Amino acid sequence: MNIGKVLDDIWAYSVETLDQTLSLRRNIAWKPDGSPVTDADFLHERWIGEMLRARIPGITMVAEESYQAGMALDSQWVAIVDPIDGTENFCSGLREWGIALSIWHEGKHAGSALMMPELNACMRSGQPVEKFQSRIVGCSSSYNEQIGKVISENTESRIMGCAVYNQYNVIRGSYSRFVNPKGAYCWDLQAGVSLALENNCTVFLEGEPYDGKLLAPDRRHRIDIRK
Repeated sequence: MNIGKVLDDIWAYSVETLDQTLSLRRNIAWKPDGSPVTDADFLHERWIGEMLRARIPGITMVAEESYQAGMALDSQWVAIVDPIDGTENFCSGLREWGIALSIWHEGKHAGSALMMPELNACMRSGQPVEKFQSRIVGCSSSYNEQIGKVISENTESRIMGCAVYNQYNVIRGSYSRFVNPKGAYCWDLQAGVSLALENNCTVFLEGEPYDGKLLAPDRRHRIDIRK
C-alpha cells in the first residue's frame, strides 16, 4: 500500500475543491460545548472517508464529527481525521486552519499529513521538510494558567488557534516549541506528533516522552513538542 500516494491524493483534492470549501465557511452551527462546526467540516469528513475507503477497503475512521465513544479500533487499518482543525479560524475568515490525517496499519504508524489548503502548505510523511531556527513558542488557544506562565517566561510567543498550524510550524522550526497543557483529542494531535517524531523533534505526552503509539480517542492529551 502506497500511503504517500493516498496522502498526496487527498491533499490534491483539498486544493482542487478549496473554492467549494470556502463557500461553506459561513454555514455555522454550534456544538453543545459552544464551539462552531460548519457544513465544510461535514463535507470534508465525508469526502476524506470516501477517498480512504476506496483506496484502503475496511479502514476504520476515527473522525472528529462522527466519532462515538467506545468505537472499536481493532481493524487492520485505522485513520485519525480532523476534517477542519481550527474551525473557529475558518468560520471567522482566517486562513490558519487545516486538515489532519494519520493512517495506521496493525497498530503502527503508516503515514500522516498536515494540510492547510488556504495557505497552500502541506507536510506529509516521507517528504523533506525545510527547516528554520526560531525562538517563538506556540501555545494552544485552550488557555490555562500554565500557558500564561509559558508566555510570561518567553520573549516571543504566539496563539494561533489551530493545532495543524502550530504543529506544522514547530516541526519545521518556525517555532522552537508548541505546548498544549490543557489537552486536545487524538484527531487534533495524532498526525502532528507522529510527524514530529519523524522529523527528530522531542515530544512529551502527559509530561513523559511520547513513545509513538496510537493516541487514545476517548480522552484529551497534553503535549509539548520541542524542535
